[in-house]
Amino acid sequence: MISCLSGLLITLFLAPSLRGLSAKLTGDGRYEIVAGHRRRKACEIAGLPTVKAEIRDLTRDEAIILRGESNLQRSTILPSEKAFSYKMRLEAMKRQAGRRSKSNFGPVGQNSRNELATETNESSRQIQRYIRLTYLHPKILSMVDDGRIALTPAVELSYLAQEEQSDLLETMGSED
Repeated sequence: MISCLSGLLITLFLAPSLRGLSAKLTGDGRYEIVAGHRRRKACEIAGLPTVKAEIRDLTRDEAIILRGESNLQRSTILPSEKAFSYKMRLEAMKRQAGRRSKSNFGPVGQNSRNELATETNESSRQIQRYIRLTYLHPKILSMVDDGRIALTPAVELSYLAQEEQSDLLETMGSED
């Protein structure tokens, strides 16, 4: 993680006025970071005592959507990160469907996956493929992130039961 943050650290020092964190007030009077976890960690590593934060009035679903949008804007994102981001955003969008929101997260139409596809410039089918990765055994998902298993075969493996995936991992380990 430190190596991933080195570029962010350089950016923080060269352009300190860049976007800060987004946070929301929780029910117990504390603040929860919604977006900018990596920026906060980079500032902590750099020894910066404070970081700019925008406090927003967000529902739980709006916070999930904002977090997902923030994650997808990163220049490097692992397939697993994209998968869980899409899954969380889609679930939040479905819960919001038909409801008015407090900010610019207006109501979502009947087909949330198509709307998400439009927002992310991915096809609806590709989003579905990424979401299927969330059904993989964590060790297999790690292989996808490492580039040892391509997306399409990984999607096919995601349809195996967890026990079958574990058996597959055991077989793969015995053939090394």
